Amino acid sequence: MVTTEFLELKEEKGVILPQLKKNTHELSRIKRVIGVCSGKGGVGKSLVSALLAVLSQRKGYNTALLDADITGPSIPKMFGLKGGLEKDKDGMCPRTSATGIKIMSANFLLKDETDPIMWRGPIISDIIKQFWRDVIWGEIDVMFIDFPPGTGDVPLTVFQNVDLDGIIVVTSPQELVSMIVKKAIKMANNLKIPVLGVVENMSYVKCPKCGEIINMFEGNSTKNISRQYDIPILAKMPVSPEFAKACDNGNVESVNTSCLDACLEILGL
Repeated sequence: MVTTEFLELKEEKGVILPQLKKNTHELSRIKRVIGVCSGKGGVGKSLVSALLAVLSQRKGYNTALLDADITGPSIPKMFGLKGGLEKDKDGMCPRTSATGIKIMSANFLLKDETDPIMWRGPIISDIIKQFWRDVIWGEIDVMFIDFPPGTGDVPLTVFQNVDLDGIIVVTSPQELVSMIVKKAIKMANNLKIPVLGVVENMSYVKCPKCGEIINMFEGNSTKNISRQYDIPILAKMPVSPEFAKACDNGNVESVNTSCLDACLEILGL
């Protein structure tokens, strides 16, 4: 079993300072690792993970994206990546996106991208450990991990075996969602993983004709999460046809947005 002592979060004016991560392949040098999680499915964790990776790479950082949603992987589709993995004499290599992002996903292990992954928890947990420990990531300034929903085997495996600097929590404005999101925050707190902030997805719709901002849901559930757990709201993301079209077409790297700038800032990117 892989055991990892979590490195203490180092901060300077609220910015994370990098340290090389432990228990990775000897040819991997990873400086920062940020989890993107929620506890709730369907709130846009994969979208946020993908966009953070795209924006980080665009700013000149060597970026990696680990798709930890083993039974429901969507990252390869967003980046237009199909087919299997490459191996060399030293081990397993991640796929590389059009702009140079290093990506690892369980979908690369399948003959057909629509084949279901019907593995039990221990096998899935072992796959996560292998993605972290055995893949040759190379020189990485920042890695984002797209978490699966829930607080079970896979999130627990990531928290306990991956050297996380912190997590960004994704939510949406509904009160029902916030109840589940709080479980993920409490899980991170119990395991002493820093919660860096909250991203509210599907926050509003912008009228394409007049530019009016239309809030789709009533209530202050995200503000309440922020106040209750003393964590900042880093972004409010719209329901965007542009985002959806880019992801459907495997072209998420074409998206231009400034809505996640505060996330990059808190990471020192």
